[in-house]
Parts: sequence; C-alpha cells; structure tokens
Amino acid sequence: MKIRVLYFAWLRERIGLGREEVETEARTVADLVAELRAREARYDLAFSDLAAVRCALDQELVEFDTPLGQAREVAFFPPMTGG
Repeated sequence: MKIRVLYFAWLRERIGLGREEVETEARTVADLVAELRAREARYDLAFSDLAAVRCALDQELVEFDTPLGQAREVAFFPPMTGG
C-alpha cells in the first residue's frame, strides 16, 4: 500500500524531508518505522529513540503498535508540550 509520511521538527531535519510517499507492506506503525530505519542511516538515526517520537494516523494520535489499516497519512513528531 502507498501511504504519505510526514516528518516534523528534528525528525525532518535528520531525514532531510518534510514528507514523502512510501510504498509499504507494514501492518503497524512500528512495522513502518522498522522499514524506514532499514532504508538508510538518516532514518535509522531519526528513529533511534522512539521514546522521543510521537505518531498520528490521519491526524489522530496513536501508539506504535496501532495497525495502519486504511490510513492515508502517518505523521512523526517530537512530544508536544503545553504552554
């Protein structure tokens, strides 16, 4: 399946992209992260500490073990803080 992947803040800086279309066989967000990490060192570095990364499927916050299902977009970003 094809899915749009968005990267924000330091993830975007480390990967060098704000967004991309990815062809994937992943079943969960964690599977997608594993596929991305295997691509190149820059992805491996960006996702090396998942405790510092949050994710959303179609703009809804989810955990890494969440199935991708029919999602069209996944976003990765650092934890948000209140103000």
